[in-house]
Parts: sequence; C-alpha cells; structure tokens
Amino acid sequence: MTSTKQPPRIKTFLALLVGYFLLGFVSTTAGQGIPKNVRRILFLGNSITYSGAYITNIEAYFAAHYPNQSVEFINVGLPSETVAGLSEDGHAGGRFPRPDLHERLGRVLEQTKPDWVFACYGINDGIQMPLDESRFQRFKDGIVWLHEEVTKMGARIIHLTPSVYDETRGKSKGYAAVMDYYAKWLVAQHKQQHWEVIDTHTPMKKYIDAHQKLDKKLGIAGFTIAPDGVHINDAGHWIVAKEVLLYLGEKAVATVPDIQSALSDVSQSVQILDLVTQRQAIMKDAWLTATRHTRPEMKTGLPMQEARKKYDEIGQKIQDLRKQ
Repeated sequence: MTSTKQPPRIKTFLALLVGYFLLGFVSTTAGQGIPKNVRRILFLGNSITYSGAYITNIEAYFAAHYPNQSVEFINVGLPSETVAGLSEDGHAGGRFPRPDLHERLGRVLEQTKPDWVFACYGINDGIQMPLDESRFQRFKDGIVWLHEEVTKMGARIIHLTPSVYDETRGKSKGYAAVMDYYAKWLVAQHKQQHWEVIDTHTPMKKYIDAHQKLDKKLGIAGFTIAPDGVHINDAGHWIVAKEVLLYLGEKAVATVPDIQSALSDVSQSVQILDLVTQRQAIMKDAWLTATRHTRPEMKTGLPMQEARKKYDEIGQKIQDLRKQ
C-alpha cells in the first residue's frame, strides 16, 4: 500500500517532525528489554494484528540485534474479532458475526503458555458507530476480563491502544473520535490500575495529521496510513513496532523511519527480515488452526508438528546469516 509521494525536502522535514511526535507519546517506558527467562511472547488482536507486519518488525529487530536470545513471537490475531463480544447487523455481508475473544482465549493461553502478552483491541469494538456508553462499557469489561485472565495464569500483559480510524478514507463519520475516547480510557488505566499500556494510537494520529495538514498547504490530497480507514499500511505498522521497541528500551529506533533503517547496521538484514516474514506467515495460521478459532473464511494452517519443523529450519537459516 502506498501513499502520495512527497519531495525529498518535505519528506526530510516530516521525518524530523514525526520523530519529535513519536518520542513524546510512549506510555511509561519500561526500558529493560526482554529478560532472558522470557521464551514466548503472544500477540492478541484483530485483523491488524493478524496481518502482522508490526510483529514481524519487532521479531526481526530482536533476531538481528540479539541473535543469542531465543524468543518465540506468536501471532494469534484474528480478523474481525472484538473483546466486547459485539457484532453489527450484516457483518461480512451477513455471512457470520464478528468472533468474540471470550470464546477462544482459554484455549489460546493453554496451548501457547506465554510469558508475555501484547493485546490490541478497540478498532472493531465500537462497531464503527457513534459513541455509546453501553458499547463502551462492553469494551471496558472485555479489556478488564482479558487483563485478569492473563495475569491469573502468571503472564505479563501489555496493552496497546486501539489503532486510528482515518475518516478521510472510511465511511463512518465521527468514529475517529470514538477511537480517541477508547484509547484515552486505556491509557488512563496505567495510572488508575497500574497497568502496562503503550499508546500507539496518539503517534499514528499525529503522524496522519502532520502529513495531511502539510498536504493541504501544498494543495496535495490523499495521504493516509489506513487506506480503507481501518487497516494500517507498512508505515502504520512501523509506528506500532517502534513504540513497542521504545517501550522495551530500544532507543536506537527513535529517529528511524522504517524497519529497514532500523536493521541497517546489521549484515544480511534484508535476508533476515525476509526469513522472519516467512516464518510469521507460516506460524500464525498454524497457531490459529491449532487453537481452534471459529471464524469462517480463514486459511487452514499447517499441522503444528509440520509448522514447527519449518520454524526450526528458518531459525537455523537466520542463525547462519548472523554468523556471516
């Protein structure tokens, strides 16, 4: 997915401007990296998580810079899913309602046995409708339930705020403000409940606003990181990955514009990123199938034993590259 091209001078200016914005919106920097006793990190979410570019970016960064640390990054994002258990009439053309995390979370946690969990919900939970207290309460109740279920099993949970909704591309007017509201509540849980929360919503919003305001001055139109209003492109995924990496203390990524730049100091980085991308594509479908999701129209993943074999083979290739 691409956006309107900008002249080099403007792109440089915006990179500096956006870098300033991004540095200012990390919620409560943890800064300790990934401890050596952490072996499995689980990512829960909807279609944005399932598409997985931000997870691939994070994994590739650690695979390239910490080759001796063995961490499995498990993507079980499920398109259309909510944590609120809500679905609009006629979802997916009336073929099926939105899946509900409540139905599968127990199986996912039991099979993956994560040490850490990153969870990103919200963009589907408002059902692309105006703010409504009953819907909002269902979202809050779902997030609290998710938090408690993860902590009950002894894992650490880190919440990501909902993605942005770009009203210049989407059809649901006013929904951007709903997502602002949901994100604000989640950020507030850090102070109120001492939760770990990474605000990825605000940097994305600032990024879009900065570009679109400059486009307006220049008489240019069309910039977005969410071409359909909801699903973010590579630039959006990098913002999410960057905020997670900054939260984990990886300050070197603060001013870099993309994952390729973040890996540029590592030899064979292009190949490493490609291999991680391949491995993520195999494993996310394998995990979804193994944990028995109930959403129709999803690809059937490889049997876990076969997927594991491919996972190990690709892992060995990554290790060999790091030795060159």
